[in-house]
Amino acid sequence: MTTARKFLLVPLAALLMITEPLTAGAETVMNKTITYFSVGGRTAAELDAALSSQGPQMRETGARHPGATRIKFGGTVSYVRRGRLCSVGSARVTLNTKLILPRWKNRNTAGRDLGLVWDTLSSDIKRHEERHAEIARNHARDMEKTFLSLPPAVDCERMQARVARASEDAIAAHDKDQAAFDRREAANFDLRMVRLLQYRLERMAKPTESQTR
Repeated sequence: MTTARKFLLVPLAALLMITEPLTAGAETVMNKTITYFSVGGRTAAELDAALSSQGPQMRETGARHPGATRIKFGGTVSYVRRGRLCSVGSARVTLNTKLILPRWKNRNTAGRDLGLVWDTLSSDIKRHEERHAEIARNHARDMEKTFLSLPPAVDCERMQARVARASEDAIAAHDKDQAAFDRREAANFDLRMVRLLQYRLERMAKPTESQTR
């Protein structure tokens, strides 16, 4: 199998901003789904080829990858007048994450060695994509806090523009964190896989409690 992996992060949707007099507050709405794509193969080379040809496709480049996390931010921000000033009344960020993971249809008939490699790799792919979703969740919560903490403006048009700038900055910070995570993961992929394989082998070789009695 290849020793390098790339992961898909689709462009984020801009936050929707509206003006309506709601009670101040914040409520993050998060939804996560997991879907699978099937791959076949009875050798490492065949599995590698299947992941390269059947994995989720990056829209910008057309390249396919062994796993993906698609992320979409949305939500609403309301504005209220307090005296002569306009403030954020409420902020509600929505986050939808969709994890796309591989499923090997020949796993039940695989030999020990290839099965071990697949189990290790597929587990690491899932962990990686779960971390992408976690990063997005953390940023969604931070966005709401940022919107609610913005200082008031002299009118609601300027307040809305202030929220728009904060939205752009928040999404840029999210993208930066996601890209940094991918770089770290790619840099230590080989060492991580070796360590994980060794750990699984040691667990398989270790006698169970019942066997040692």
